[in-house]
Amino acid sequence: MNTSKYFFQALVVTVLAAVSFIGFKSVLPKKIFSETGLPSKNVVVDSLLLDALNDADALVTNDTIANEKIHFTKIDGIQFPTETFEDFKGFQYLVPFYEKLLQLETEQKGKVRIAYFGDSMTDGDMIVQDFRTLFQQKFGGKGVGFVNITSESAASRSSLVHEFSPNWKTQSYLKIKSPSHPFGVNGHVFYANDSLNAAWVKFKANKIRFATELNEPTLFYGRSKNKEGKIKAVIGTDTISKKLNPNQKLNLLKIVDANPAAMKVYFKEADSIPIYGFNFDDGKGVHVDNFSSRGNSGLPLSTFNVDLMHDFQEQLSYDLIILHYGTNVLNYGSLNYNWYEKRMKKTVEHLKACFPSVTILVVSTADKATKYDLEMKTDSAVVPLTTAQKRYAIASESGFVNLFTLMGGDGSMIQWVEETPAKANKDYTHFNFRGAKEVANMLYNQINEGYQQYKVLRSKRKIKPKVTAKKDSVSFTKDSVHEE
Repeated sequence: MNTSKYFFQALVVTVLAAVSFIGFKSVLPKKIFSETGLPSKNVVVDSLLLDALNDADALVTNDTIANEKIHFTKIDGIQFPTETFEDFKGFQYLVPFYEKLLQLETEQKGKVRIAYFGDSMTDGDMIVQDFRTLFQQKFGGKGVGFVNITSESAASRSSLVHEFSPNWKTQSYLKIKSPSHPFGVNGHVFYANDSLNAAWVKFKANKIRFATELNEPTLFYGRSKNKEGKIKAVIGTDTISKKLNPNQKLNLLKIVDANPAAMKVYFKEADSIPIYGFNFDDGKGVHVDNFSSRGNSGLPLSTFNVDLMHDFQEQLSYDLIILHYGTNVLNYGSLNYNWYEKRMKKTVEHLKACFPSVTILVVSTADKATKYDLEMKTDSAVVPLTTAQKRYAIASESGFVNLFTLMGGDGSMIQWVEETPAKANKDYTHFNFRGAKEVANMLYNQINEGYQQYKVLRSKRKIKPKVTAKKDSVSFTKDSVHEE
């Protein structure tokens, strides 16, 4: 065997490979691999993204896009000034929400509820808990709102101590296309299907402001043929037993007419009864529900069952839905996000069908840093995605918060990570609690900016009397609204 011959051949191949690599290196992209692999069709959110990518149109390039004008139509006699695309905030589309806030602030009438849908950015009630506190500080209200039965982020949640047994069966709109029962407003449905060991869930209020009690704990559950199910709630030294009556698409069961500090609820013989979660609020002021799901692009919201969501809306009465997505949409191999813009516009239309009269606020992706040529820089997909999110917000007549800009724009995530004290984690993607609190303030301040403008515009509005058919009678209608 001529070993020197084989050695020489191997050496030649190695040298040729090295030369080829050096030659091709100059034409290879600076960022070869994205930080997230292509999605799997086994996950609903990923399959929805793949379907959308297959329908992607050519990238729209418009050098004058920043100068586009957005003109608004009056809502209840209120018309905000025209905006440019670059500076779009869409306060006009929040007018019904602002009116509810005004009634609450000036006359202490009614209550206001916000559904905050997000991804891992709001995991563990991050951002949302501070956002909730700011609203409750000004407008009143107590309680953390709607809480899942189980949660992958329960251990990191500081606004509530949340524990549960390991024998719950969970179906999520991120993983299941056809659930046994429709998903709840949280995108989940839970089952206590263990006949040998009772499934349980435990909640304990923390010392967070406006949530030091479990305000009026109420269970939400769905329809089932099982009429034997019951719960046993342990509250202090008391034990309360109640029967489940799963006769309607959505059923409510108030656990106790009090505000306990803690409770543990066991589910017995509840096999096949869809359980959605617990709600904790005092029925006054403002309440904000955190519906976070790791890995969510926002597209799974389009799978909500309209009829069931009507029932949730009847019980919870949402005035504003916030859509805070983007982290899981970045880096899918293209800077063309027309497909996402198109699909999210349809998703917003679906949400408006699910929750009649609700207003929508879109929060853009935050800045994210990626390594290019050994240097951390703003990911090249951030700006195109933010633009697509703004476009679908405008097309769907939704408000818009440009979180990327509010953070400081290009390179801001690097600054948030590396400054002392840090406001974001070393993944250059997620905020820590310090940064989450600052983001909550940013979001609240922009909403409040629009609210203050609304009050000025509304003060200039006057209602002229319209005489009805009856003599000497005067009534007021929306049609009689005029500006001075």
